[in-house]
Amino acid sequence: MSEILCHWLNRDLKVSRTVSPKSFAKAFSNGYLIGEVLYKFELQSDFSEFSESRGSTAKLNNFSRLEPTLHLLGVQFDQNVAQSIITEKPGAATKLLYQLYIALQKKKKTGLTGLEIQTMQPQTNIRLQELRSEAFRERLKNLIPRQTDFNLMRVTCRFQEKCKQMKEDLARMNIEKFEKFQKLEEEQRHFNIEKQRLNRRRQNEIMAKIQAAIIQIPKPESNRTLKALEAQKLMKKKKEAEDVANEIKKFEALIKKDLQAKESASKTSLETTDQTTTDLLNTYSDDDYIKKIQKRLEEDAFAREQREKRRRRLLMDQLIAHEAQEEAYREEQLIHRLMRQSQQERRIAVQLMHVRHEKEVLWQNRIFREKQYEERRLKDFQDALDREAALAKQAKIDFAEQTFREKEMHERMAAERAQARFEKHYGICAEILDQILDLCTKVADYRLLTNNNLIPHKIMHDWKELFFSGKPIYEQASLKHGAAEATGEYLIELEKRNLLDRNDYEDYKNMVGEWALPEDMANSSPPSNNYILGHVLQRLIEKSIPSQDAAAETELPSYAVKGCLLGKTLSGKTTVLKALQEDFSIQVLSIDTLVLEAIRAFHDNEQASGIKPVRKEHKGDPLSGVKEISRRQVQDSLSVPPASGTEITLKEGVRSSEAEGVKPSDSFLSLTVRAQLGAKSEQLLKKGRSIPDILLVNILVNAIKNMPVNQSWVLDGFPMTLNQAQLLEEALTGYKKKCKEAKKKKAQMPTLALGPTPSKEATPLPSAFDFVILLDISDNTSLDRMNDIIAKEISHEISHENTGHRGASTSHDKSADRNLRDQIHHRIVGFSDNWSLLEEWFTEPQNILTRVNAEIDEGALCQKVKEIFSTEIVNKKVKVEKKLEEKETDKKAASAEAPPTTSPLSPEAEKDKESHLHREMSKISPGKGRTSSVSPKGKPQGGKAPAKKSPGGSADTSPTPTAPGPPKPGSEEWIYVNEPIPEELPSFLVPYWELIEKSYINHIKTVLRYLRESQHTMLSYLYETRTSFKEFLRRPDHKQDFVSQWQTDFNSVPEDLWEDEETKAELHQRVNDLRDRLWDICDARKEEAEQERLDIINESWLQDSVGITMNHFFSLMQAEVNRFQDTKRLLQDYYRAMESKIPLEDNKKFTRVPLIQLDSKDISENQLRIPLVPRISTSPENVTIKPKVKALLKGKIDPSLEGLEANFEVDEKIVIDTWQQASVAISHMVAAEIHQRHIEEEKETPPVDSKEKSPQSGTNKKAKKEKEAPKKKKAEKKGKGKSSPVAEVSPITISPEELAEIERKNELKLKIKEEHLAALHLEEVATQFRLELIKTKALAVLEELVTKVVDVYKFMEKWLGQRYLNEMASIEKLTEVARYYIETATKIQNEIYLGQEEFYINGDIKVFPDAIPPTRPPPIEKEENGTLTIEQLDNLRDQFLDMAPKGIIGNKAFTDILFDLVTLNFGTNNFPSSWMHLTQPDLQEITSLLTVNSEFVDWRKFLMVTAMPWPMPLEEELLETLQRFKYMDEAQTGTITFEQYKQAGLWFTGDEDAKVPDNPLDPLPFNRQEHLIEFFFRLFADSEKDPPLLDYTQMLLYFACHPDPMEGVYRALSVAVGTHIFRQIETPMLTAEKTSISTVSPNEEFPEAEENVTREERELKEEKDEKEEEIPENANTEKISLETLLKVFGGGNEVLDANRFASYLKIENIYAENFVKTFQDLGAKNLEPIEVNILLKHPYVQDLIANYVDYKIPEIKIILQRSEHAQGSDGERSPSRLTEEKK
Repeated sequence: MSEILCHWLNRDLKVSRTVSPKSFAKAFSNGYLIGEVLYKFELQSDFSEFSESRGSTAKLNNFSRLEPTLHLLGVQFDQNVAQSIITEKPGAATKLLYQLYIALQKKKKTGLTGLEIQTMQPQTNIRLQELRSEAFRERLKNLIPRQTDFNLMRVTCRFQEKCKQMKEDLARMNIEKFEKFQKLEEEQRHFNIEKQRLNRRRQNEIMAKIQAAIIQIPKPESNRTLKALEAQKLMKKKKEAEDVANEIKKFEALIKKDLQAKESASKTSLETTDQTTTDLLNTYSDDDYIKKIQKRLEEDAFAREQREKRRRRLLMDQLIAHEAQEEAYREEQLIHRLMRQSQQERRIAVQLMHVRHEKEVLWQNRIFREKQYEERRLKDFQDALDREAALAKQAKIDFAEQTFREKEMHERMAAERAQARFEKHYGICAEILDQILDLCTKVADYRLLTNNNLIPHKIMHDWKELFFSGKPIYEQASLKHGAAEATGEYLIELEKRNLLDRNDYEDYKNMVGEWALPEDMANSSPPSNNYILGHVLQRLIEKSIPSQDAAAETELPSYAVKGCLLGKTLSGKTTVLKALQEDFSIQVLSIDTLVLEAIRAFHDNEQASGIKPVRKEHKGDPLSGVKEISRRQVQDSLSVPPASGTEITLKEGVRSSEAEGVKPSDSFLSLTVRAQLGAKSEQLLKKGRSIPDILLVNILVNAIKNMPVNQSWVLDGFPMTLNQAQLLEEALTGYKKKCKEAKKKKAQMPTLALGPTPSKEATPLPSAFDFVILLDISDNTSLDRMNDIIAKEISHEISHENTGHRGASTSHDKSADRNLRDQIHHRIVGFSDNWSLLEEWFTEPQNILTRVNAEIDEGALCQKVKEIFSTEIVNKKVKVEKKLEEKETDKKAASAEAPPTTSPLSPEAEKDKESHLHREMSKISPGKGRTSSVSPKGKPQGGKAPAKKSPGGSADTSPTPTAPGPPKPGSEEWIYVNEPIPEELPSFLVPYWELIEKSYINHIKTVLRYLRESQHTMLSYLYETRTSFKEFLRRPDHKQDFVSQWQTDFNSVPEDLWEDEETKAELHQRVNDLRDRLWDICDARKEEAEQERLDIINESWLQDSVGITMNHFFSLMQAEVNRFQDTKRLLQDYYRAMESKIPLEDNKKFTRVPLIQLDSKDISENQLRIPLVPRISTSPENVTIKPKVKALLKGKIDPSLEGLEANFEVDEKIVIDTWQQASVAISHMVAAEIHQRHIEEEKETPPVDSKEKSPQSGTNKKAKKEKEAPKKKKAEKKGKGKSSPVAEVSPITISPEELAEIERKNELKLKIKEEHLAALHLEEVATQFRLELIKTKALAVLEELVTKVVDVYKFMEKWLGQRYLNEMASIEKLTEVARYYIETATKIQNEIYLGQEEFYINGDIKVFPDAIPPTRPPPIEKEENGTLTIEQLDNLRDQFLDMAPKGIIGNKAFTDILFDLVTLNFGTNNFPSSWMHLTQPDLQEITSLLTVNSEFVDWRKFLMVTAMPWPMPLEEELLETLQRFKYMDEAQTGTITFEQYKQAGLWFTGDEDAKVPDNPLDPLPFNRQEHLIEFFFRLFADSEKDPPLLDYTQMLLYFACHPDPMEGVYRALSVAVGTHIFRQIETPMLTAEKTSISTVSPNEEFPEAEENVTREERELKEEKDEKEEEIPENANTEKISLETLLKVFGGGNEVLDANRFASYLKIENIYAENFVKTFQDLGAKNLEPIEVNILLKHPYVQDLIANYVDYKIPEIKIILQRSEHAQGSDGERSPSRLTEEKK
């Protein structure tokens, strides 16, 4: 009914609001829509006064206005109906609207308006209706509650529901708490039981031991014992019987008292019960519905009560009358009996009655009062339990929510950290990938610049260095002109440049890589290190930097173990330290406790003179609040990573703490350091700021300093940041100061010369801690522990809530836990952020960090930490003992060593030394006007320098006495001279050497950088030269314009003149003219290109580049010469200072290596600081090419390149001359130094010994004096040897001590001279070797540069010639093509293109359009072998579809249709010619083949068979096609559209290899298979739907037909199920039947058909045998339903119709009943799907499959062939005979 009314309202009336059956009552609850309905029927004229609101006032207004109209229509409507509609009572609005609908329909039939109906009413009825409306309004006003009451009721309901929910939650929490408490009690009980069991077991063991030790006493006689036991049992039974009897008596007395009390208290109890019931009802009856029910119940109860009262009143009247009679009778009897007793007895009886009554009243009152007390106590106790349960439940809910929020927050923060790590790693990987790409592109750029040449090792090495160091390979900013602002790109380029400069310098210094020794220098070994110079520099540096380790080494090591325990919040640090403190004498230092103690010391006014003891026992002092605040602030500062403002240095921290601390005064300065630090901390905490790290470290260090030296201490959770760790390390060990000293000392060590004793590696500084233990726990474990603490606190709080005895400590711990809970996430995040830096800090210099898994049991954790601490104690003891032993050994060695005194040498040894020194100087000193005797390669002729390096400590070892000769200076056996030098000398020479090193290194780096950049510049220039020359060769030549003009003229010749000989001659002449013009263009372009090449060769770039490169190498030579000069000066000053001589003033100018003058300007020598050498360029005419220069030309000599080769020879000579000049200058400097030494020795020699002159004094004399020098040497030696005894005897006044001192000084001078000259000699050899290496490298670089340039110039010549030849060849091809077209007299339609060196005929561009080709006719299908065309099939389908749309047609009707179609009148266009010879019997036979046990024919199957030939699908192809159709059918409806059908496709496609005929007038071949695919869709699709839909499963069932009917059934089952169904093995009986049937069917008249059938059956049999052999074990396990089976096996009536396609004509399938029975036989009682293998084993199914022939393809071709054969014969055979044979 609701749907009818909704349809009427929504569609017919079209009300303003859509009405649905679900919201019907709500839509009409305010009456607005009822008024709108009446208004649409013109019955409610005041509809504008209606309101859509749902308030009480609107409802009253609407229904008051509706009431007269509804009464006017005769609709039953009163206040009860209105109230039902307003309260949305189900069915009320529907009923009213139905009545209104009927009334309005009646009114519509009458055609009366509302005014007419009203006027037809009597006047009295109108007046009565007005009164009735007023009364209705008043009554409705009383029934409808006010809107405020309704809102109040709604609010009340909401709060009542919330209260009810809270009560339920409290009850659930109480139950859970009770269950948890019971579980804890049960666990405790099990623990106690186990404990008692163990105790009992232990007692039993003890008792067993005691019993074993006790002597057994024989037991008394058994008789006495049994009697005593029996007596005791008897007495016990008697006593129990007496007790039971007494209890029974007491129970009977109590029962009597209770009966009496109940009688008196029955009335009171009834009233109490009624009152309680009323209260309960009032408590739980707050809902409106319950109120209504309660009200109705009250009314019913009131009515029943009234009726009961009336009935009782009548009964009471009768009972009163009866009782009055009975009472009168009893009174008479009582008076009669009382009158018989005496007066005294009556009085006594009355008194007894009064006393008994009073006792009973008192007893009942006492019982009632005790009962009230008990109820009150029980109620209070229950209220307390309920309140406690509610609080516990709410607390548990809050705790669970808080825990969930905390876990979410933690997971979010962890996810953010993981995302940050991922982004960081992703950025690193992306950067590396970008660098790899840059490296690859850089390699490609180089290959492009160098024309695919291999990359040199040096360039690849530089790129790899940039790649491995993370620097970009490509240039980010230019460094040529500097930068106004130091941008990031500019700084990166500076770092790249410095890195490459450093690598180049290292290669140059170590002579590796690019500066490795060439082949011509491979035989010479590189110079060894100058150990003498290294010793000098090392001694000077040690003198300038005094050692400061002596004071530190004097301190005795301490046995105290120092460490710290770190970990996340709640990892167990404090618990472990407490357990550690119990077993070891250690001091645990907690930063929280230290800060609080410092603040307390400040409050206690702790003075520096006498320190007051710290009060630790007071817990409730006023500092508890400060303690908590400080602890919280300190923990915040530790856990949260410090911001940029808080990370201050030591000085800034001290300044800030002093600025913010207490103002210094006399009283403040008199406090202890701890009190002062406490004052500063309190000042910061009062301001709400955290204590800085420097202040925390000061407090901690102050506490450590106040402890005994050997006292071990462990820090609790400190440090927590890297800044704190560094500050603490600096405060305890002076870490930064020592690091700075070590770095400074390392920076001042020389790099150009190594000392004989290598500098000791800086030992790692000892850490402030001996060990660091990390208690490692996960974040979730920390949160779980925090939650456990809060849960215990909540349970403790609830259990003690009503006691009110919690102390201040409990509230203090509670606030601490709450603060910890609020900060735990920040602490975890802070620790995670800072721990990576701390871990690196504790593991990098010395690995003192130990990780411990803190998620294990507390006892195991404590035991593990104790083991670690014990190990550290043992290790510390071993270290201290080892250090003490080393100090003791050093002291003994120092005391055993004697002062370094040199013993005087014997005269023979002195002579040997002098002679050796003279020989060395004679070899080194040069003659007049000649260079020194130094080989060109820089090796001294007097032997090699020592190549073996000293490992260190060689100065302490004296030479062995078995040595054949004296040690050489710089060798391992040589003892260096360490005479005292002036104190100010190191302060001058050390900075001087640093300046030498710095200038040398910077000079070398700068030159190598310029060489590197010049190589890149050279590559870029050569690439630009090649590309620009190629572009110049490719410039436009405008040859195509002439060719196009010629082609246009050629095609414009009229066709009638093509065969004219004069015309051909004229055209040939035009071709010759065109060829000549094109040749002229090519010659002109060749000349221009040759001139361009000459201009490029004659440019000055190569000369400038060669000159700049030579100047760079000359600068390297200058750097080596400068270094040698400065080193010579340093050695001279050092050794002169050791001899106590004044340093000489060097007035000579430094030697300058000349540079190449690049321009031709004349500059005077006075204006130049560096000499310049002009380059003399030789002309090609005066050049004679040497063999080496010929090797550069690589082939025949090019005149244009002869000048380059000549200039290269000149440059090579300049390089060699400059090298010889630098080498000679160094040799002269060495000779001058030696000469200076001899002059000084001559001046120092006294006049008496004037005959003993040095052999070097003749260096400046003439040549004949040089010849006499050796003779003088020998004479002096002999004279010296002879005069030595005279020297010993002559001065009598000289004591032996003075004589020994003189000899020692002479020996020392000789040794200093020998060491000085040896150092100078080693420096000379090294410098000469470097200069020769620079010369060789310069020649190789210049040769490489010239070779590359010459190669480019030769390539340019090659390109030019090759291009000229190609252009000439293309012109010849053009000429040949033109002459061919002239001779063939045809036009040139396609454009002829001649551009640059290419010539071709452009087939894409035609100069005149083609002729219009003829149109090809459409393809036409032809009849072949009696096959129906697609058009004929469509016509047949249309005719059958009009007659039988469902696909089924009767046998006779089908035969008649075919007969009509094959007749000449009707079937001319519907069948091919071979079908026209079919007779009526032939058509009937075709119909019989299509009809199986039925009277109907499926014409779709007929069209499918007649459409053959088409590819017969295999079963796998059918299943694949089915899967494609299902994939396209996304909605799984079983049908698809034509687009989906075409997209999925069948098992065959169209003829793709159809050949297109060459003749354009021939039609294209007809694609029959493609049209067949479309025809099958039209055949099997449902054309009644728009668009047509195809049931693909049904269609594939048609195509499952097979020549073998059984195989067709299995194919259909496979299609229906969707998977392959294996064929069951047939029984011999079925095979025999089938064979018998097949033997009858062959026709004797057609042996060909018989042979075909036999062959097909043989193939089917072989295929069947193969399939039977391949059946797996678990085959046919798929399940098939009854519906699917009925779809496969369709049928009509039970007897005749066995056709599956006619199943829709019958009500039921003929196989349905049998299939149902089969399913039930196989165990499927509810007809659920069963497995196929089980179904196929059923006899009925096997028999059905064997005899089912609907899936056999009928052989219509045999009938057609027979008809054609009969038509070809004489035709004597009659149709009747054929019919009889068929029968």
